[in-house]
Amino acid sequence: MKHYKVVAAVIEHEGAILCTQKGEHNYPYLSYKYEFPGGKVEHGERDEDALIREIDEELALCIRVNRKIAVVNHQYPDFMITLTAFHCNSTSRDVTLVEHLHAVWLPKEKLKTLAWAAADQPILQYL
Repeated sequence: MKHYKVVAAVIEHEGAILCTQKGEHNYPYLSYKYEFPGGKVEHGERDEDALIREIDEELALCIRVNRKIAVVNHQYPDFMITLTAFHCNSTSRDVTLVEHLHAVWLPKEKLKTLAWAAADQPILQYL
């Protein structure tokens, strides 16, 4: 079974957190689920550098990585991931959706109202 090392950004701006929605996916259990944006860590790349690169590529957003929040090991039916989540800040809420269907900024108390990807759900508890 494939194993991926991925990073996720819990991006905060003026009291709200960025939530991004996947579109249709090869794996139906990930289609239209919300996630904290991020992506795969390339070989030899630091987690923080991968996160800055992925957020720039996927959302055209500049972020500052503050601290590690959580590490989640999750096994989906077709692959496994180790997801490292970081608290980040942004000076703007302006995003350009390259890979995501939708993005919304929500206060922490409203995050659980969205349908989250399974691997991202434990991160909500750290917030």
